[in-house]
Formats: sequence, structure tokens, C-alpha cells
Amino acid sequence: MKLRKVFAIGLSGMMALGLAGCGEKAPDTIKLGLIVPKTGQVAQYGIAVENAANLAVEEINAAGGIDGKQVQLFSYDNKADATESINVFNRLVDNDKIVALVGPVISSTSLAVAPLAEEKKIPMISPTATNLAVTPDYSYVFRACYTDPYQGGTVAKFASENLAAKTAAVLYNAGDDYSTGLAEAFKATFEAAGGTITSYEGYTADDKDFKAVLTTIKEKQPEVLFNPDYYNTVGLIAGQVKEVGLDTIMLGGDGWDDVQKDYADVVDGYFFANHYATDDPDPIVQNFIKAYQDKYEGNTPNALGALGYDATKIMLDAIAKAGSTEGEKILAALQATDTDAVAGHVTFDENGDPQKSVSMIKVEGGALKLEAKIGQ
Repeated sequence: MKLRKVFAIGLSGMMALGLAGCGEKAPDTIKLGLIVPKTGQVAQYGIAVENAANLAVEEINAAGGIDGKQVQLFSYDNKADATESINVFNRLVDNDKIVALVGPVISSTSLAVAPLAEEKKIPMISPTATNLAVTPDYSYVFRACYTDPYQGGTVAKFASENLAAKTAAVLYNAGDDYSTGLAEAFKATFEAAGGTITSYEGYTADDKDFKAVLTTIKEKQPEVLFNPDYYNTVGLIAGQVKEVGLDTIMLGGDGWDDVQKDYADVVDGYFFANHYATDDPDPIVQNFIKAYQDKYEGNTPNALGALGYDATKIMLDAIAKAGSTEGEKILAALQATDTDAVAGHVTFDENGDPQKSVSMIKVEGGALKLEAKIGQ
């Protein structure tokens, strides 16, 4: 059962309600846990999230904290490993006495921690775990990012409504859960809107030559071609789209992020879904970017940074609105989230998944530009 959404993000610092439970001594600080990969192959993901979380905590503390108490962030490296994530979570709960958790970052480690957070009644919000299984079975587990099927459906909505496309082809990596999930959602949503899928073709991660399948797709003359994959493969396919003379508009998901750095010439004029756009004029977005750049030597935050910032702010706002550090009260406040955040307006459904807008980005002249914000 959904609770009515009643509040916005911005912490006021001082609150009328105290944070201690009845008869308990109030803690000196609000202890928040953070689990991120700081070493290993996806360390860049964890570092972006940690940087943004630190920024969010610093802003809250500079504004007076929560009920006059400073927020203390305990951050540990899980090395993107499920077992290490469990060990770190137990340390955060048993030794550091956290009241809530931001993270883990990737889906596999979030799935390892989710049942423990549920058991301990520790409210948890993953900034970036997109796997569908992360949230539904756990009432204490939320995410700040949209799921893979959600963005696939949103791209289809953009194709049919914003581009007025009636025909679409889908070319996806059949061996990849991310690519498959987006492809299936795109197909279902596009067809539900009255569109026709002219081709639905899979490939493997080892494939490098796509000209034969693209030539087959070309015969049906689709108005758009949805290719939900990561930017290196997208760049390769886009180049071959040009080679075979396929006249279509390519579309993709958030795996396209950074595609313009190496493939600007072959993806110019194409669109993809992402969590936020750096040229979004919304003051929330621009204020975040400026604060991040001021703190981190001019570096522009990527989408993971934006989601790490949002997740931390949403959790701390819930603690403030709850007027308590008790898990059940924080949970109720999280369920009632209704806030404008960097990566879109956020409310949560009954699974703890955000219902939010998706930024559709256009690659233009080697730059990424916000084309539209699409809601579901």
C-alpha cells in the first residue's frame, strides 16, 4: 500500500521532534553508512558515489545538521564483492551503529546486502543498482535509479510520442541481461503504443561485424533503431549503420553515456536515455554541478555522482522528516518521498523503486544536450 507523498528534499536543519526513541539517550551524531567499490574494476563508480555522498553530508552539516546533530558518514570499500559487502555491512551495524545505509552501488552486491538490511531493519537506498530483484522482496530497501525495463519503456515512449515513429527495429546483445531487459521493455511499450517492430535481432558480445544483420534491417526501413548496449559496441554498430546506408535514427539507454568522446561523428543526431543532463537548466542540477566542481577541482559529476548525491539527500531527508533514528519511522518517511532531485522528481512505488523522469539526451556536434524529460 503506497503512502501519500508529502514532502520535498531540502533539510531545514532544526526540527521540532527529537531523534531519540522514548526513554533513550539521544546520540551525539546521526550515523550513516556508505558501501561502495573503491578498488577493483568498477572503482570509478564507487568513487563518484562517495564523492557525491560526502558533498551531500557536508551541505547538511553546514546547514546545522539534523535536529542540531551532525551527520557522520562511515564509508567502506566492498571491492564490488558480495562477501565483502556482507562483512562491511555487519561492521557498519555492529561496530559503527549506523541507522541507515546508502549503497551498495552495483546490483550483485546490493542483492547480497538487501536481506540483511531487511532483517536488521536498517533502511537502505542503493544509488545505482538497476536489477529488478533488488527491491521487491524487501520493504527496507530502495533505489535512487530507475530500473532497466523502466528506461527501455521510456525510450519507446520517446520514440512514439516525441519522434512520432511508427516503425522501429531492435538490435541487442542477447547474452547480456542489461541489453535484453531494455530491448524487451522497448518492444512491449512501442507495440502497446501502436508501433510496429520491423526487426528484433540479437548478437553476441564477440560479434564485431554487424553489416549482414543491418542490411536485413535496412530492407524494412525502420524509422528508428534501438540499440541498448554500452558505448564501445554502440560506436561500432553506428559506424556500420552508415556503411550499409541504413537511414534511421538510433536510440539507446544509459550505457551510451560518453559515446560522444570517441564516436561523435557516427552518432551525431542520435538519442539515448540517461539519469541526468549536465546542461539541464534546472537550478537543482546546476547548483549540484557547481558545488561538486568547487569541491573536486573542476571535475563534472557523472550520472553515478548525481545518483549518489540524490540517494544520500533522500535518506537524510527521511531521517529528518521521521524525527527519529528508528528504522520503522525512517522507512515510513522514505515511502512518503515526494521530492525534486538532481536526477528527476522522485516518488517511490510499493517496491521502493523511483517513479521519475528520464532525461533523453541528443548527441549534437560532439556534445550531449538535453532533448526532453520523459515521465512514465
